[in-house]
Amino acid sequence: MVFPGSGLAQSSGGADPDPWRVNAVLYGWAINISGNVTARNQTLDTNASTLDLLQKSNSLTGFMGYFEADKGRAGLYADLVYANLGFGADHVGYRNPIFGLKITTTASAALTYQLFIADVGGLYEIVRWPGADGSSTAIDGLLGFRYWNNSIAATFDATANINFSNLHIERSFGLAVARSDVVQWVDPVFGLRLRHRFTPNQEIFVRGDIGGFGLGSQFTWQAVAAYSYAWQFTGYQIAAAVGFRALGVNYTSGSGVDTVGINEVLYGPVIGASFRF
Repeated sequence: MVFPGSGLAQSSGGADPDPWRVNAVLYGWAINISGNVTARNQTLDTNASTLDLLQKSNSLTGFMGYFEADKGRAGLYADLVYANLGFGADHVGYRNPIFGLKITTTASAALTYQLFIADVGGLYEIVRWPGADGSSTAIDGLLGFRYWNNSIAATFDATANINFSNLHIERSFGLAVARSDVVQWVDPVFGLRLRHRFTPNQEIFVRGDIGGFGLGSQFTWQAVAAYSYAWQFTGYQIAAAVGFRALGVNYTSGSGVDTVGINEVLYGPVIGASFRF
């Protein structure tokens, strides 16, 4: 995600004229999701809001954390997201139905999508424009990798005698489950971050990145904007941030009954708290 906060190329003084600056953040992302997923060649369209997912998910916000360490104009960052999303039948559409299978209305969730995303990379401050009274504007370049780890399970009501072995679909107690193995890949990503500091306590940032290019997924992109306000204490800051994040990916692999695909956009507001020193 790349929160603002540690401030590239801004020395806090002391014995080291250019000390390390660290920003550690815990945040929540209220996820909405739109797109489609494919497991065992069974494609389901998804369109669910945060409230829709909350009713069926084991974990909506999951674990989300961000870490950044900067020295001079360069820095490193890591961003982690984990969530286990559940979709009800009203928010899933069966794109290529097979006779005898229909989206379940009896199981706890028609579709479960577990995801873990790790963004790791480096930053470099390309340019900075200082302003009056401690204000400034800066542009950072970003280069890194986005690791995806996904599991999909689509559940159907089985209403006819079907050869499930040919479909590689599991069946038990009148339900059929099209379950993918763990789907994982790594995308190279690059982008820009624009930061504007109004005062030593207030800052906004906008980040955009793209990646994939067929090396992992076919394409991935991200757009984030946030505002933060910090309270200064001796030797450290505590800050609160609010914003909006959108993350998209298009990934397909395999063929026939082994086809798996994720073509989704995850988006929604974020809120977080950070510790800076």
